[in-house]
Amino acid sequence: METKFYEKDKLLVFKITDEIDDYSVQKIRGKADYEIERYMPKKVIFDFDSVTFMDSAGIGLIIGRYKFANMLGAKLEVSNLTQSVQKIFEMSGLLRLIPIAQISE
Repeated sequence: METKFYEKDKLLVFKITDEIDDYSVQKIRGKADYEIERYMPKKVIFDFDSVTFMDSAGIGLIIGRYKFANMLGAKLEVSNLTQSVQKIFEMSGLLRLIPIAQISE
């Protein structure tokens, strides 16, 4: 997972490069929580551009980071959902809670 913080916009972007399963969620969760607390951003975006697989552990990961970011006063959004990941987000109802951001580098 790659992390970028944009000081001007107080924006923290996580580009997930792994499959999101029970094993990888543990690593992603630890790093994401650390970086969110470290930078105290106004907005956190999880970029799913390179994610080829996500199971229910990924849903838990996103809901947990959504709650954590909210607790610290930040908004959480997702971007670049692949077709398979978007289906999971739609079926789980996450898109009613978490908006899709349009980001460009």
